[in-house]
Amino acid sequence: MSFSTMVEMLGAGFLTSLQIFCLTLLGSLPLGLVIAFGRMSRFKPLSLLVQLYISIMRGTPLMLQLMVVYYVPYFGFGVSMGDGYRMIATIIAFVLNYAAYFAEIYRSGIQSIPKGQYEAAAILGFSRRQTFFVVILPQMVKRILPSLTNEVITLVKDTSLSFVLSVPEMFTQAKAIAAAQRAMTAFLVAGGFYYVFNAVVAFGMNRLEKKMDYYQE
Repeated sequence: MSFSTMVEMLGAGFLTSLQIFCLTLLGSLPLGLVIAFGRMSRFKPLSLLVQLYISIMRGTPLMLQLMVVYYVPYFGFGVSMGDGYRMIATIIAFVLNYAAYFAEIYRSGIQSIPKGQYEAAAILGFSRRQTFFVVILPQMVKRILPSLTNEVITLVKDTSLSFVLSVPEMFTQAKAIAAAQRAMTAFLVAGGFYYVFNAVVAFGMNRLEKKMDYYQE
């Protein structure tokens, strides 16, 4: 296999990794906010249920969660989902896992806002919805961006875990090429892809942090 062919195959795998990355963020970022609200709910049964969910998601390996989501339909209900379900199961597991982490980041950000901000908004006649989106959310986003950046960078590397379901992402492709060539070249090239991907994500998040500097708390 020529080097250009190897890079082409890894590039195809990279597109799959990028798809997992984007769909995970698209699902987990808003879901995490919903979970954070449930975690802070004054309705104890709901709060405890959400705490249990977060504990399970953060306390068990993502690889195990991938396998559970993929195999439960068959071993639990006798339903065969077909090969097309591999990617769907991957996205579901990633979204559920990362939403739990994002929820805790959101919660810490929301709870770090002084109560005086809420009182001032109430005096100005803001509704609870207006208070959150106009007053609280901008401050929360600025405070949680460093933690959010760490999780997003981790997600870039975690996409490689989807190899456990034989999803043809970049690491899966690198393993197949390395096995065929009996050489480490594919892994080194894949490592370069991951490094550049992470560098671009980190750069983008840093730019976002700088844009948020306009907001003085």
